[in-house]
Amino acid sequence: MDETRLFNIHIRSEKPLVSPADIKAELPLSANLEQAVLAARQRIRAILDRADSRVLAIVGPCSIHDVDSGLEYARRLKALDADVGDAITLVMRVYFEKPRTTVGWKGLINDPRLDGSFRIEEGLRLARRFLLDVAAMGLPCGTEALDPVVPQYIGDAIAWTAIGARTSESQTHRELASGLSSPVGFKNTTDGNMELAINAIQSAGQPHHFLGITQNGRIAVFHTRGNPHAHIILRGGSRPNYDSASLAYCREKLRAAGLPQNIVVDCSHGNSEKDFARQPAVFNDCIRQIEEGNTAIVGLMLESNLAAGNRSGFAPGSDAAPAGLSITDACIDWDTTESLLRDAAARLRALQASRLSK
Repeated sequence: MDETRLFNIHIRSEKPLVSPADIKAELPLSANLEQAVLAARQRIRAILDRADSRVLAIVGPCSIHDVDSGLEYARRLKALDADVGDAITLVMRVYFEKPRTTVGWKGLINDPRLDGSFRIEEGLRLARRFLLDVAAMGLPCGTEALDPVVPQYIGDAIAWTAIGARTSESQTHRELASGLSSPVGFKNTTDGNMELAINAIQSAGQPHHFLGITQNGRIAVFHTRGNPHAHIILRGGSRPNYDSASLAYCREKLRAAGLPQNIVVDCSHGNSEKDFARQPAVFNDCIRQIEEGNTAIVGLMLESNLAAGNRSGFAPGSDAAPAGLSITDACIDWDTTESLLRDAAARLRALQASRLSK
């Protein structure tokens, strides 16, 4: 029997991958960094549990493509944290994987040299080293879980995780989220459907049984407990959904499902109508709603980089990747980001002071 006629007929080649345990042995999370990640996760859980009145802000580049500029961004964000941390819990957006509608650069892990060479093992090492460097600054990291194997390599350094709009409906990602050690946000689907994300939150909160790989790289059946800190991320769709009516609708749907009324608003994507320059308006409107008594908004997301905009139409191997300028979604620049966060922190402090005085 010619087995090559029966399976792997579209596979050109395969290469064994180093195990998660081996990469972690090369790039270990020290005891101090482990405590820092645990403390960051606990702060985020406390916000979701309403034991901490600060607002969560997941801020950073659409994707990390240049490690040096990414670290420079992290240094600036950490310095800002010293001034706003009493009102806002900052988490750096560190996205290494990019879902593509058709084709395109799939992120630092998949193609770390940005040339179509797909040196994934190199990408895993590069991503883990970046996370350790950012953690050493004392800054928590948040990322999107796309490939279900990748969290075994980097998940111990992640404080917060997102499941994207294209994968919130995926059973694989709901099962994955049920076993992740960090709080997890599910985005509404690309067309704006909230109910599917709410279904995902319910699913991720329950135990699941699925196939995965162990730290030693062996295939295993995983049995999860369920993730009690899953929540929704509103990112807009065919129309924005950060307005008060949309938030009230989402809040009622969460209540009816027996879920905590926790909403994170993504100020980009459909909510900015795919215009990065509209992110500040969305962000400020959400802060205004918090000032006016909206207690459902627990967090905000911003796509932000050192420079404004993006390199439109970047193609791996054909263009030079600019430092500090996004090669995926367009971002607001650092100065705009800093101004937004400083102003929001001042407004949130004033709100807290007025509540305490009553």
